Amino acid sequence: MELLLAFAVLLFAGVLLSGLAHRTILSTAVLFLLAGLLLGEGATGVLDLQPNDEIVVSLAELALFSVLYTDGMRVGLQDLRSAWRLPGRALILGMPLTFGITAVLAHWVAGLPWTESMLIGAVLAPTDPVFASAIVGREEVPGRLRSLLNVESGLNDGLALPVVLVLLAVLEGEGVSGLELAGELGLGVLLGVGVPSLAVLLIRSRYTSATRLYASLGGLSIGLMVLGLAQLTHANLFLSAFTAGITIATLAPEVEHSFSEFGELVTELLKLAAILVFGALISLGFLAEIPVSGYVFAVLALLLARPLAIVLALLGSHLPAAEQAVAAWFGPKGFASVVYGLIVLEASLSRSDELFHLIALVIFASILAHSSTDVPIAHAFARAEARRAAREDAGATPGTTTAGHGT
Repeated sequence: MELLLAFAVLLFAGVLLSGLAHRTILSTAVLFLLAGLLLGEGATGVLDLQPNDEIVVSLAELALFSVLYTDGMRVGLQDLRSAWRLPGRALILGMPLTFGITAVLAHWVAGLPWTESMLIGAVLAPTDPVFASAIVGREEVPGRLRSLLNVESGLNDGLALPVVLVLLAVLEGEGVSGLELAGELGLGVLLGVGVPSLAVLLIRSRYTSATRLYASLGGLSIGLMVLGLAQLTHANLFLSAFTAGITIATLAPEVEHSFSEFGELVTELLKLAAILVFGALISLGFLAEIPVSGYVFAVLALLLARPLAIVLALLGSHLPAAEQAVAAWFGPKGFASVVYGLIVLEASLSRSDELFHLIALVIFASILAHSSTDVPIAHAFARAEARRAAREDAGATPGTTTAGHGT
């Protein structure tokens, strides 16, 4: 009940501050994160949560599934085909480079053995659109940049999971079945395509009909079916979510349209609840346990690994320098890294606790940094567009006057 009450109070505070947050660096995500820190066991003790509590893992997984599902609905197959070039660079070149640079930093700066360093690189390689929502969700931001970040973050979560599992199995001394991992990925895509496709056929059947109220629940019911089947069959949860969203946007835009507002609300609620719970796991004592080298690693992981990887990946892409810089900076770490970090913590590794401390620190710093800079950067794009439009108007006016005078 303490968690419910705390969430309700913070949610109301978020409602009151949402207008200010929309215009400034104030972030509701940071509000919930810091509130969790203050309410957690290491501070006031109002929220007594442990990393292995079921609510912690379940909330992180549900939030990530919901985020990817709704994000996928913004990217139909036609959009994906026409705008694949830049996300492809970020995935095929940028993600492995981020993984490698982070692993090198973990080894040379944090002092971890190479295999553990590669594991931390895999956990922190995925990006999360939640903490860059003012970038991927605002019309004033160039469409190609929004597409790059949205598609990349939608796919890299699921692609990182097999690497995490393989490295965990190596460290635990267990055999790894490449066929099994490939099967999980393939089954995730199959469910993401098959379940929505069948659902759309039934929705459009002349033998069925839905009222306006229940039609808005169509997207929710499809998502829940994909979620339940993915968990029962051990399919890749995150690929199935993103693929299902893309399938609905491609085959049934009317389902996406009726679900979009409700889906955004559900996603926002799950996101904020998950951030509150994650914040409650991070205490001042927890942060004090991390050595100085861990903090240096966290700073470099945010300021060097992703930016350098994306700059290299986008060489020759003809993307404007400002958009390249934003794409390089906005590689926020979020729910996928939280889930994978919890998997690492629960594994029987000699350094599980040390690895989780470093992972949690990077995620904590990322939420603070990226959630506080997305709105100013979105505003900067809006101002640049306004200046460009003003210059075009100023250039057109003399020409019009001259032409009229000559006539």
